[in-house]
Amino acid sequence: MTEPSCPEEPSLKQGELEKALVTHRLVRDSDSTLLSGPQRRLANLATLGKVSADFIRGFRALHFVGPCVTVFGSARLGAGNPQYEIARQVGSMIANLGFTVMTGGGPGIMEAANRGAREVGGRSVGCNIELPFEQKHNDYLDRHVTMNYFFVRKVLLVKYSYAFVVMPGGAGTMDELFEALTLMQTGKLSNFPVIVMGTEFWEPMRKMVDTMIEVGTISPSDRDLVILTDSLEEAQEALRKRAIRSYGLQRAADRPAKPKWVLRERGLKQDKG
Repeated sequence: MTEPSCPEEPSLKQGELEKALVTHRLVRDSDSTLLSGPQRRLANLATLGKVSADFIRGFRALHFVGPCVTVFGSARLGAGNPQYEIARQVGSMIANLGFTVMTGGGPGIMEAANRGAREVGGRSVGCNIELPFEQKHNDYLDRHVTMNYFFVRKVLLVKYSYAFVVMPGGAGTMDELFEALTLMQTGKLSNFPVIVMGTEFWEPMRKMVDTMIEVGTISPSDRDLVILTDSLEEAQEALRKRAIRSYGLQRAADRPAKPKWVLRERGLKQDKG
């Protein structure tokens, strides 16, 4: 009679190993540390210092970028995807209006919008995020800055913008869209165009908004915060009326930035005028 053999310890497949390494690294990144519950007072003080350093680095990098339109969208929809090509046209359209195109600085839709701006001689900037898995900035940026904290990055993406264009995306894009809408709904931002491109993709969201209005969790007027369209011409006109004219904006070339050399500041190239 043979003794029962012990089952061999299962080995990690390559994908599982990479996932395990990412999980291990998550414990060490800045956001995870911040969100890991109560810490010692000195640790909290150190975290505040790191947050402040993130903001200061962002302020210095983006101070001279001029009026921006921020484009949100998926990092996973690369060249060859129809949405990538639309985002590229969106970037060109925004730059031709005299705005600086701002994105999260990564690949996919973000790259496409920055690329579109670059192709017409416009200004293109990115505000990236340090992730456990490397997210490199794309190759179409005149200026980029990488943040340690997600919430700092989101503040900066809003701070320098006078409008938002939202392309198809995932959880991050939904987060950015609804944060912008919440800021408008609560009066923190006013009269900012939020242009959502892709009626078919966003149809379930539109239905959900209708449901929230029906049950009374939001006001009927909140529906007007979003311009849902497939038309570049409609998006362009919304930017003209609700950003340029509403805020009396001028092209960056008409209001040249003046960096102070004593502060080691760097300007950004002027657009094509």
